[in-house]
Amino acid sequence: MGFTIGGSRGMREIRPGSRRRGRSSECTTVAEFTGLWGWDVVPGARAAAGSCSCGRTDCPAPGAHPLDFAPVIPAGATLDQATEAWADFPGAAVMLPVGRAFDVIEVAEPAGRRALIRLERMGLPLGPVTATPEGRAHFFVAPGTAAELPELLYRMGWDWDDATLDLHGFSHGTYITAPPSDLAGLGPVHWLRSPALDSATKPPAARLLLGTLAYVAHRSRA
Repeated sequence: MGFTIGGSRGMREIRPGSRRRGRSSECTTVAEFTGLWGWDVVPGARAAAGSCSCGRTDCPAPGAHPLDFAPVIPAGATLDQATEAWADFPGAAVMLPVGRAFDVIEVAEPAGRRALIRLERMGLPLGPVTATPEGRAHFFVAPGTAAELPELLYRMGWDWDDATLDLHGFSHGTYITAPPSDLAGLGPVHWLRSPALDSATKPPAARLLLGTLAYVAHRSRA
């Protein structure tokens, strides 16, 4: 029994055991994430014309979830290992499990851009930041810190349930689409702040960024 996966030429069926040899840009990206930044990577579904490459007609998140049958390509995998693993999933989106090497704080992209400028001017440590075609910004922070956001915000005088704050934390059990993969057929995810050796492997604690992110997010909604 085969499964479908979205590639550059649309939907097609991939039979178990069928493999595409050669090193694609996807393989190079995966090897960079695993080898340089120490991130696990999972092949993800793609969306085209409203359909998800997972093959489910009732898919709740077309083009925005890992493929159930795809293995995790672990942190530390080399280019050869990434190429071998990715050969079974040509055209898959590159997805990153959250909560292992990093957690994520999400805000609206305009607020994220303004906060990023403030944080850089303040000289605070920063990790990678991505922007999605849905207009959201994802700030990478130290793993395990997303769970602390409600308490941290409370100490800073913010209400975690305040709808005008528009700030969210992601940790274990969630995944994000990594640049330059397409998200849900809406377009590619891109970097607002690219990974670097001093920040990708050791992203900052959420508390260092949270005050600025909350302030800018609140002002943006207000």
